[in-house]
Amino acid sequence: MTGPRILVATAVPAERDAVARAFGEGPGRPEHRPGVTLHRVGDGYDLLAAGVGPALAAASVSAALTAAALDGTPYGLVVSAGIAGGFPPDAPVGSLVLADLITAADLGAETADGFLPVTELGFGTVTHVPPRSLVRRAAAATGARTGVILTVSTVTGTADRAAALRARHPRALAEAMEGFGVAEAAAAHGAAVLEIRAVSNPVGPRDRAAWRIADALEALTTAFGKLAPVLESWYRHDH
Repeated sequence: MTGPRILVATAVPAERDAVARAFGEGPGRPEHRPGVTLHRVGDGYDLLAAGVGPALAAASVSAALTAAALDGTPYGLVVSAGIAGGFPPDAPVGSLVLADLITAADLGAETADGFLPVTELGFGTVTHVPPRSLVRRAAAATGARTGVILTVSTVTGTADRAAALRARHPRALAEAMEGFGVAEAAAAHGAAVLEIRAVSNPVGPRDRAAWRIADALEALTTAFGKLAPVLESWYRHDH
């Protein structure tokens, strides 16, 4: 692949390694940059275990993007990849979801009348929109459902909170903890963003026995094997 590289940001090393397996290899030799460690795989991909939560994800991805820009090899596309909780019945355990909107679900203020996002308070943003052509092609290649993926700082653990989130975001398919942070960093650097998640557990009452993390990581590997050619083709011809 010629031109700027693609950065794939996961939360933890297990997710990073699941993506690496899609290329038939391990995570590759670490390459250290100020504040981050990258692993290069395939033809033009850097993998980054960016950390858990939107703040650390944004900081890590921004550091990687800045280092690449200073090296004269900026990233043109950033992919937030990993596992997530899915909202039943639309995103059952084992399914794949792609964000057509990446939304910060708990960035705002609680009021007597309910939750207000920062946009209704008169500042900030709570949503990023991945390129529609890329989402469409990625969904066709992977079989993923498309919809809203919520970014939360606190994982949902009750039926009441799950219902409240779904009421505010009727198209929500999943919740995770990094997508919005990754998207904020990408936007600041003028890079496109995509978020793909494999569902490991239902959103709702916390039940570790119902989690299927190994299965979700395997699904992520399979999905990324199908996704990589789409990313490369889209970047060359559409970006």
